[in-house]
Amino acid sequence: MSQTRIAKRFEILKAEGRSAFVTFVTAGDPDLETSKKLLSGMAKAGADILEIGMPFSDPMADGPAIQLGSQRALAAGMTLKGVLSLVSDLRQSDDETPIVLMGYYNPIYSYGVDKFLNDAKAAGVDGFIVVDLPPEEEREFAIPAKEAGLDFIYLTTPTADDERLEKIGRRASGFIYYVSITGVTGTASATSSDVAAAVKRIKNTSDLPVAIGFGINTPAQAQEMASVSDAAVVGSAIVKKIAGNLDENGKAKAGLVDDVLSYVSELAGGVKAAKA
Repeated sequence: MSQTRIAKRFEILKAEGRSAFVTFVTAGDPDLETSKKLLSGMAKAGADILEIGMPFSDPMADGPAIQLGSQRALAAGMTLKGVLSLVSDLRQSDDETPIVLMGYYNPIYSYGVDKFLNDAKAAGVDGFIVVDLPPEEEREFAIPAKEAGLDFIYLTTPTADDERLEKIGRRASGFIYYVSITGVTGTASATSSDVAAAVKRIKNTSDLPVAIGFGINTPAQAQEMASVSDAAVVGSAIVKKIAGNLDENGKAKAGLVDDVLSYVSELAGGVKAAKA
């Protein structure tokens, strides 16, 4: 298999001696046009990898901020087909930034796994995080995805034992996403010493890069987490910034895109300072 965009990006960053900055927003939040502008500006603002949420009506692993973002996107008419169309549009101007779709299995199953993988690959998707598909169910989607040349990224948590980590290490591709706190997204922060110990445990089972997510809200936190990992992921905080730029009717205010991308740029500065 030729080197994926994800592997290539991590290789370049490793040579530069720094961690990756991964941003998360839900496709279509708060509306299609605003979402397009946000996503097309993320890489210029400093994002190294784009994680894009596939909106779902019952995102049980996500905290209130991302649940509301999903609801806004669905209310604005976003569909799984629309997500792929959005990725395809992004690829017209950026063929290098890795794109990871994050979501739940039900919409993919309804779409049809083979059709979805074909369409996702054609659109320019590089990998997937499907939060309700553990390694035990890899035949559903993870194995077909990897056979299609696309990465499948597993989540692991502070409660995972060594046996679980080894299972994930053997089956993951692209990178491993360490959820640094137990619970739903956007609710608390972990300490760098705890995270450093967890990253060491994960790296005993896999050569893949380890990304840290959950609880990163400030450039200082982004710097702290990037200094003990291969990537820092910010999602809920960016989605909250989107929500804070909506009017009383839930519509995007004029300065939303600039405000969100300015915040992304500040976070990126934190990540880049981590191993400078």
